[in-house]
Amino acid sequence: MTTKGPLRTPDGRYIIVRGQLWRATDPALDPIVHARQVTALMTARRAVKTALSAGDKEAEAQARRAVDDAKTRLGERGRVWWDDGAPDLGRRMVRNTPYAQWFAGLDFVNG
Repeated sequence: MTTKGPLRTPDGRYIIVRGQLWRATDPALDPIVHARQVTALMTARRAVKTALSAGDKEAEAQARRAVDDAKTRLGERGRVWWDDGAPDLGRRMVRNTPYAQWFAGLDFVNG
């Protein structure tokens, strides 16, 4: 199996990192908006690192709020971006979700 980027669930709602579901970016986002928010996210993550290194709790809190804001605007947090009523299964292990059978059947998982 070859994939470009992180493994995604068949419906595209989640990426899988070390067997855990993480909500994917809203695919309906305008490419320009997406690019701006990714830039904002990376800037905020660097600010978290800088604040941690400096031991600046106030700057760290501000940077973490900026990370949360960017991830929310990307659709990775906050209200789900799909509209069929399905719950958010983010941060759960794949094996404990409706995706378990699909995931177990992937070649790289079994061998």
